[in-house]
Amino acid sequence: MTQTLTIPRPDDWHLHLRDGAMLKAVLPETARHFARAIIMPNLVPPVVTGAQAAAYRDRILAALPDGMRFDPLMVLYLTEDTDPEDVAAAHAAGIATSVKLYPAGATTNSASGVQDFDKVRPVLEKMAEIGMPLCVHGEVTDSDIDIFDREAVFIDRVLDPIRTSTPGLRVVMEHITTKDGVDYVKSNDTDLGATITTHHLIINRNHILAGGIRPHYYCLPVAKREEHRLALRGAATSGDARFFLGTDSAPHVDAAKETGCGCAGCFTATNTMSLLAHVFEEENELDKLAGFASQNGPAFYRLSENTETLTLTKQDSPVKFPEKIIGGSGPVTVFDPGFDVYWNVE
Repeated sequence: MTQTLTIPRPDDWHLHLRDGAMLKAVLPETARHFARAIIMPNLVPPVVTGAQAAAYRDRILAALPDGMRFDPLMVLYLTEDTDPEDVAAAHAAGIATSVKLYPAGATTNSASGVQDFDKVRPVLEKMAEIGMPLCVHGEVTDSDIDIFDREAVFIDRVLDPIRTSTPGLRVVMEHITTKDGVDYVKSNDTDLGATITTHHLIINRNHILAGGIRPHYYCLPVAKREEHRLALRGAATSGDARFFLGTDSAPHVDAAKETGCGCAGCFTATNTMSLLAHVFEEENELDKLAGFASQNGPAFYRLSENTETLTLTKQDSPVKFPEKIIGGSGPVTVFDPGFDVYWNVE
């Protein structure tokens, strides 16, 4: 018997589109299913000012294929030189939806990130005043902290002090990967949400390392132990409005992944909605998928839910996804969950 599920058209609250040839190659993979996305600003150079965000938005819209409808929600990259008034002006003008905090060196193109958090306090205070969300890459970068512990340490050392010292600041913990992250969000009733990626619901650290190094499963924050993956699945499928989808779909050409020092990122834009339907069905929570993918994010960002819909149909044979997306920059490998998926997006 055919199974169908219709939900409001989803949004992606954490997305990397890159620029130039890569942007043109990967943008249709998101715009096919998603109405809006929070666009990461870690280009080279980063998107720091309102003017730079507006210019990047124009490039995204110029790359959008005819007939596709997609609204890029722009983000400013927080540096120690960020001007609070420029941030406020960009937000008031509808150019910038949020600001992104990268601890310096935390992930791809994050060298311009924050080292001294006291220097960005005026920006955070202005954001709290105007209700503008702060998106955080929640890891410390200290070399003496184990990579699998950096999220938990960030919560204690950085995030909790920032939130305590800046009352009213609305924060999104992006791509949480640990039970610690889940528990911290659950312990806070207001002004705090978290995105969860598709791939962190599917892989744990064994998938990266057991039986050989699998570069296309390597991402930052790195996948953790199985107990953490299960905590993420529980949070995502719980119906708790504080958790919502942010794919962190991060394209790199194969040559940059399959090398002696490979780039971090999983490219999931192509098959995220099918994979999520599979996960939610496994958890017997298909009725919660609309909340996670389509409703909780807009509620946190104080935006309207999309009026268009997306329908998933469960078919008898496995869905065939492309192995790679080919663009001017080179091939990008699509995330492989390692199992057959039967939910197809109509």
